[in-house]
Amino acid sequence: MNISDVIALLSGIALFLFGMSLMGDGLKSVSGNKLEPILYRLSNTLPRGVLLGTGVTAMIQSSCATAVMTVGFVNSGMMKVRQAISVILGAILGTSITGWVICLSYLEGAGSMAELASTATLTGLVAVVGISLRMFAKKPAARHVGDIMMGFSVLMFGMSAMSGSVRGLGDAPWFRTMLTGMSHPLAGILVGALFTALLQSASAAVGIVQALSMTGAITFSAALPLLMGIAVGASAPVLFSAIGANLDGRRTALVYPVATGFGVLLTAVVFYIANATVHFSFMDTVMNPYSMALVNTVLRLIITIVLLPMTGVIETISRLLIPGGKSDEETDPGIRLEERFIAYPALAIEQSRLTINEMAENAEKAIIQGLNLLSDYSDAGFAEVKKLENIVDKYEDSLGTYLVKLTGREMTKRQNDDVSEYLHTLSDFERISDHALNLAGSAQELKEKGVSFSAAAAHELDVLCAAVSQVVSMTATAFRDRDLALAGRVEPLEAFIDDLCDRIKLNHVERLQRGLCTIHQGFVFNDIVTNCERVSDHCSNIAVAMIELSGDEFQTHEYLNTLRETESDRFKEAYEEYSKHFAIDKE
Repeated sequence: MNISDVIALLSGIALFLFGMSLMGDGLKSVSGNKLEPILYRLSNTLPRGVLLGTGVTAMIQSSCATAVMTVGFVNSGMMKVRQAISVILGAILGTSITGWVICLSYLEGAGSMAELASTATLTGLVAVVGISLRMFAKKPAARHVGDIMMGFSVLMFGMSAMSGSVRGLGDAPWFRTMLTGMSHPLAGILVGALFTALLQSASAAVGIVQALSMTGAITFSAALPLLMGIAVGASAPVLFSAIGANLDGRRTALVYPVATGFGVLLTAVVFYIANATVHFSFMDTVMNPYSMALVNTVLRLIITIVLLPMTGVIETISRLLIPGGKSDEETDPGIRLEERFIAYPALAIEQSRLTINEMAENAEKAIIQGLNLLSDYSDAGFAEVKKLENIVDKYEDSLGTYLVKLTGREMTKRQNDDVSEYLHTLSDFERISDHALNLAGSAQELKEKGVSFSAAAAHELDVLCAAVSQVVSMTATAFRDRDLALAGRVEPLEAFIDDLCDRIKLNHVERLQRGLCTIHQGFVFNDIVTNCERVSDHCSNIAVAMIELSGDEFQTHEYLNTLRETESDRFKEAYEEYSKHFAIDKE
């Protein structure tokens, strides 16, 4: 094997890895990002978790990606450690499908008809169709299919390059001597594990071993330890996912190495003790790519079956390795916003939706508590509003950063609309909580300075607070339930509140002129009314964003300008209803 063969081998490995990555990304895109939500929604039993882990891994061509996703699920509180173990066991089995895909590159035929169906011809045709779809197709789904076909073609070319570069190794004495050493279980497992950890891919390691088997120098006794080591070494990339995770997330990251290590150890002990007793005749069988894929699949299937009843033991081991109580990170408002989910927009958007709904709920609680303090002040109530406002601020920081990162990902039109809606409404919910704190501050000032309003002013504020409380609750409910009909009733109420605030301000000016209220009372009174008006404005912004983005556009001013004209009867009817419900008596 000369320098040209080495370069050819490295080029083949590079093409193989790139093709596998391209094909996996294409498969994920074609699936519409539906596989990942299914993975955590339907993995509520151990057998189902294994099946789902196997299926998702077979589709995305990476057990590491599946395991990393699962760590994210646990870290965000969506999945328990015990539940994640079954998914990871399925991933260990599912990654063996790549070995069978690789076998396609070794299909050869003879004769004119068989030649047309040979691997080289098939790969070339797939490549031509794939690049045509990639360059000329208008629909994203068709372009993703082109990515899958191009990835498959590049993978096949890479395997051909690797096979060709090592073809002459079979006659090299040093190579046969090295493989003889691999027949020792410990040596073979260590080499396979280190090799896979270096490549960061079990599929790539199996592919290279399959290429080496074409030399005719690899026997079953050498192949089995290598495949065992590859199973263990594949856990190396998963360990990096523990960085930044909470306690259960770190324990889940350890499940892959614990499971594969324990499974390989148990399988090796039983197999080699049996071999020492029975002396299996197939130990010297010369391996080829097909038998290599079969042994790899059977090995992983045995490991999965053996470990499935032992999920409790695996969980106990992971907890012993990373001791500790319940992580206090679970109180973090951004706990659901897993960085690992950015690569899977469907998951990231779902978690963003749940998080912004919590943000809306906290903003609603803050404004209602702030309004209540105006008539019934307490230091505990003020502290609660301040706490809620601080929580909502954290939500805005976490969600804003997360959603901006998400915009750099390829998403469907519906997903882009969801992200746009969240980005548009995020600051409005945060500002509502700010105004809640302002109202609480006004209530505190009234209490500390012993200021009180006249009966007429107090009555007007009560009516205004009731209207604002209703518009906030209506907006938060419409947003959480995606209720566009309810969102459409927000604007008439907001318009009424604007007019009500104008009337209240005029009435208060009259009271000042008549000496019924003081200037100092006027400052506080005006602050309260202004904050209430601003709250209703932000509610209007949220409702408009929901309605407009549901119609594939966002033109707030045009919508508001035409609302009373295009829906005059409905708008006037709702406005009149609010006018009667929140009427203030004339002085």
